[in-house]
Amino acid sequence: MAASGDWVTPRLYGQPWFEKPPLLYWGGALFFKLLGEGHPEVAARLPSAISALLLTLALGWLAWRAYGKECALWVLLLLPSSVAMIGFSRAAATDMPFAAMLTISLVSAAVVLDLLPGNEDTPFLPPTPWGALLLFGLSLGLAVLAKGPAAVVLAGGAVFLWALRTKRWRDALRLFHPAAVVAFCLTALPWYIVCARRNPDFLRVFIIEHNFKRFLTPEFQHVQPVWFYLPVLLIALLPWLSVALWCLASGLRARAYSPLASLLVAWAVFCIIFFSLSKSKLPGYILPAIPALGLLVARGVAADRAARKNSFRMSGAIASLTFVAAALYFFAASHLAAATSHANGSAANAYALLALALSLANLLLVSVPSNRSGPLALAGSAAALPILVCVLFAPYFVGAAFDHDPSGRSIGNALKAPRFQAHDLFLGPMRRGKRYGVNFYAAREIPEWNPAHPKAGLLVLDRRNCAQLVPAPFACSGGEELVGNSGAFAYFVSEEDSLDGAGRGRQPQ
Repeated sequence: MAASGDWVTPRLYGQPWFEKPPLLYWGGALFFKLLGEGHPEVAARLPSAISALLLTLALGWLAWRAYGKECALWVLLLLPSSVAMIGFSRAAATDMPFAAMLTISLVSAAVVLDLLPGNEDTPFLPPTPWGALLLFGLSLGLAVLAKGPAAVVLAGGAVFLWALRTKRWRDALRLFHPAAVVAFCLTALPWYIVCARRNPDFLRVFIIEHNFKRFLTPEFQHVQPVWFYLPVLLIALLPWLSVALWCLASGLRARAYSPLASLLVAWAVFCIIFFSLSKSKLPGYILPAIPALGLLVARGVAADRAARKNSFRMSGAIASLTFVAAALYFFAASHLAAATSHANGSAANAYALLALALSLANLLLVSVPSNRSGPLALAGSAAALPILVCVLFAPYFVGAAFDHDPSGRSIGNALKAPRFQAHDLFLGPMRRGKRYGVNFYAAREIPEWNPAHPKAGLLVLDRRNCAQLVPAPFACSGGEELVGNSGAFAYFVSEEDSLDGAGRGRQPQ
């Protein structure tokens, strides 16, 4: 979009690509324009990072208005330092913008449904229902532009469950106010209309294939069992899983939930159930449930840790000991693995250090004084520091598990060198994501090698199997060279009669 100036039709390698709506692409294209070509990774990831920031601020405001300053501080500590938020806020994917817009619609819906105490003026949302209604329609429309009509299904299903639980059907109908409907239509519909007019097959491909078929059939090959999201949730809530389970136990003891807590529960539960029924499952699908769960956890900690301080500290101690045990296991595994594989030994050491950092984070978290009326103590805020260190050293933790760069960045950057520009380039068999990565960093589309239609040029492979892929009368030259630090190899492919007497072709200089 940034290069072509066409901000309507998403394209992949010049061809229309209707898998997702354009909100993420618009954000990425805007930052490509602002930052230039020198920072492609930053430009691609900034929309997700900014979305995560907006999500956190909106949820912090809701916690502050509904439950007080201390709960808001717990939200600002626990939510951004969870695995789900850290991972998806750094990903150039539609999941975080989608979750952020849905969370803002949740916050505005809470105002429209009159679930917050008082009506004082605030800096983030107008006190009148009109402002909240417009924001609800706007944010829900942006969610539809982020990932599609699933936004309406998730929001509508959650509000339906809430009304079923609270019997407040008349209040639920407020969300269908004309102001909200008009704001939604003006936000979401223009792009869909213009894109459909320019691309006659858009509605069929996007709505039928990438929404209905993705949900109802295993065509897209992301098949997982119905319980798939249970372990995903456990990982997403790390390193605060023990605190979340402690809050869950406290919530199960409660005889009744406030209307706002019921909405949060309905929001999270419907999202998880809806995508658990889908034939296609990916971890990011349930990201919209994480903010609601995060607020419930923060509320539980702020409300109950003083009355149940012993069990609260016990939960943190158990989590800390679990991470220590994991660290000892990885340290032991590193000595056994180092003898056979340097990469495995380094990875085990990296995971051990990571486990120790998470153990320290849990210890700092439960050391917070149990003064319910006061703000978070310094020790509580310090619990975020080990998480910050882990994020800063994330390339080390991830890279230690691999002998070479698995992302495609090293190959793509190496192929931009002038010595490769004078030859036709082809990519051999490799993972789709890695192939896309190579093209992204090389800033060009490198065609896949087709053995049925061989051509002379440079063939890039991630293993030494050129002879198996190149049919006669073409042959691979005898010499191969490592491309960057990626573990990939570049072979010169030419017809056999062009090889010299030694059976070698001319290598790129």
